[in-house]
Amino acid sequence: MGDSKDRVVGRRAVLGGAAASAAVLLGPASSAYAGGRRTPGRVDDRLVDEVASGLDSSLIALRREIHRHPEAAGQEQRTAGLVAQRLRAAGLDVNTGVGGHGVVGILRGARPGRTVAYRADMDAVPPGDQVGGGAEVAHLCGHDLHTAVGVGVASVLARLRERLNGTAMFVFQPAEEQLTGAAAMLADGVFARHRPAEIHALHCGPFPVGQFVVTPGSGLPGRDRGLVTFTGADAVARARQLAARIDALGTVSRPATSADLERLVADLQTPHGPLERFVFMSTRVSGAEDRAEIQVSYRCWPESRYAGIRADVRRLGQASGAASVAFPDDPFPAMVCPRPEGLALERYLHRAVGRDRTRVAYAAVPFSGEDFGLFLDRVPGTYTFLGVRAPGAAIETSYSHFDSFDPDERAIGHGVRAMTGWLARRTRH
Repeated sequence: MGDSKDRVVGRRAVLGGAAASAAVLLGPASSAYAGGRRTPGRVDDRLVDEVASGLDSSLIALRREIHRHPEAAGQEQRTAGLVAQRLRAAGLDVNTGVGGHGVVGILRGARPGRTVAYRADMDAVPPGDQVGGGAEVAHLCGHDLHTAVGVGVASVLARLRERLNGTAMFVFQPAEEQLTGAAAMLADGVFARHRPAEIHALHCGPFPVGQFVVTPGSGLPGRDRGLVTFTGADAVARARQLAARIDALGTVSRPATSADLERLVADLQTPHGPLERFVFMSTRVSGAEDRAEIQVSYRCWPESRYAGIRADVRRLGQASGAASVAFPDDPFPAMVCPRPEGLALERYLHRAVGRDRTRVAYAAVPFSGEDFGLFLDRVPGTYTFLGVRAPGAAIETSYSHFDSFDPDERAIGHGVRAMTGWLARRTRH
């Protein structure tokens, strides 16, 4: 969910801790935590906060560096290089070029345990997917922030390695915006040598900064595409008439105002609300003279509705005299988050950050997809929204893909602390 002209990044307050150079803060640690003391205990919130406080400034600087140099899907070479450099400096075993520019870092704890993965995406948003954006690729979905959080979690756990059970695996994924990066990494054997028992991820969301919204049993929709063809006289006019009928199958519209966005956020957190079932439909008509085409694209929830919607489109096409109605590919699958892991994360966050900062999404956002679902098809895990809306800021500043997207950078520190503690707990249990 900046452009080449260096979009301004808001300079908001950093979560406690003194600034220090990245070389010092992110360097490999041979002791349980900064200060050189070997300690026999577990990773706990106090130590996580102690180490993370020394990283806050450098992680914001890393996010800004990535933000100034956005890279489109499949072109994340510079970002991947920065990530690999930071992970190696922290003492992780690093593999690059996985499924394109993907980076995988392995951190082995000093104690036996499970292997648990954490995923962050790295690419920026292309112009065609920006709401009111410019003509150049820009970080309007928060992947720069996601990457900084992933590097931060790896760096904190590296300094607490002697307290860490099991293995933490960090997957920095390319090409999420095109929904191709996860498949490419899987095809390249990302889990061949180290198969995690679970995989977890955060994504920026239009919620108050520092709030976490878990998604047990929900997620994000997939996508289906079809093509309807008309031939003969008045092909374009007949195609436009059918496109209007197909559009009428939709039950939700893309938000057009701030009030629409606020309502969407509220609906997501409403059990059995208006987004429990939906169809988001989009059509585009092209052609001239005696041939016209309707490109059909839609998202639905639950994904079991694909078959019925395809049948409806075919029925409408046949009734309108279309020459052909085709769905050439299988739908891209929805991301459905397992309930057990999501509920376990909710319980953990209640304790770690407080009930007032933990919310539940009972529905999926109709307008967004996510190929993290391909990882969840292999291993269970969680996908959680990290609130990035600054106090008093308009909701468009925290809603992905808007040209006004300007997340509160304090969210990085919140994400690092919560996910560090969560991964340490899951590698142990």
